[in-house]
Amino acid sequence: MPLRPQLLIAVLVFSSFIAATALPSLALAQAVNAVASEKSTPPAVIKSIRFGVLPLGGTVESRALWTPLMADMSRAIGMPVDAYSVPSYEELDRAIGRDEIDMAFLSAKMALDAVMQRRMKVVAQIARRPGMPEHRAVLLMRKAAPFNTLDAMLAQPEHWRLARGDSRSVTGFIVPQSQLFLPHSIEMETRFRSEFVGTHQATALAVANGDADVATNNTTDFERFRQQFPIEAERLQVVWESEPPPGAPMVVRRDYPPEFQARLQGFLTGYGKGKGARADAERKVLETLRAAYGYAVADDSALLPEAKLEYQLGKQRAMAASWVNEAAREQRLQRIEKTYAQQVETLRASSGAAR
Repeated sequence: MPLRPQLLIAVLVFSSFIAATALPSLALAQAVNAVASEKSTPPAVIKSIRFGVLPLGGTVESRALWTPLMADMSRAIGMPVDAYSVPSYEELDRAIGRDEIDMAFLSAKMALDAVMQRRMKVVAQIARRPGMPEHRAVLLMRKAAPFNTLDAMLAQPEHWRLARGDSRSVTGFIVPQSQLFLPHSIEMETRFRSEFVGTHQATALAVANGDADVATNNTTDFERFRQQFPIEAERLQVVWESEPPPGAPMVVRRDYPPEFQARLQGFLTGYGKGKGARADAERKVLETLRAAYGYAVADDSALLPEAKLEYQLGKQRAMAASWVNEAAREQRLQRIEKTYAQQVETLRASSGAAR
């Protein structure tokens, strides 16, 4: 028998009410289940570490220098540590940008960029002790005339061939540019007859072999060069030294769990500090890496000197450059001030040193 109109309406209204009240409950149940599922999902398991190696000479040589430390790290943390070795700073920078690097020993410039991009975090740096020779940027020239004096180079850079480091290299580019060339109104990239960009080993060889007239370098890598290429090194002289630059730090991925970051930091800062045959072997590894006293605990605030150096360099360039009008120069200076303020705030805050 068909339902009467009044009864049919009542049934429809009641069905709508049931549906309206059931749907939110169902949605709520689904949301609760989703949250529970998310909470029960364990964090991704770290199965290996890709260790970025700065190019010191060739890629094979750089990898060989770090292999003993990486092998010891692998044993200590119980997982593979693989070298990610590249021929240039630029390629290592790209690899960091693609999240292909988990841990690395970087120039202060590269570390600052990685930290500001929120990709990496500083955990250690080379330990220093009073009386240790200071790491400095240097300029190399041949001992033989005619291209062998600093004054002659500064007077007529357009007659000289320059061999320099990558623009991300603190001692190969940033410090010489800031402390020597710009104060003498010389832009490294434009004032020389020609320029060659390469590793510290490559720039020293270029001058020693007559392919360049002056090279940027540093005291640490030039000492290594003396040991590897004694005949070529004998042809060279240091004609300028910088003030001590910001140190190169060790960084790890910022998205690593804090306890895993602490394990890596503990390994580095404890390396070579013990007693016995193993600790003696570790100290020999540190000597080959020019880190005789091992690594000290550090955080992102260790990059404050590099941020200040880049700030000063930016201002020097802005003041020396030609501008359409003074307002354009002032805008550039304001951007430099703003960038530096942001860097200082980030480095202090992320390291717990905000004040």
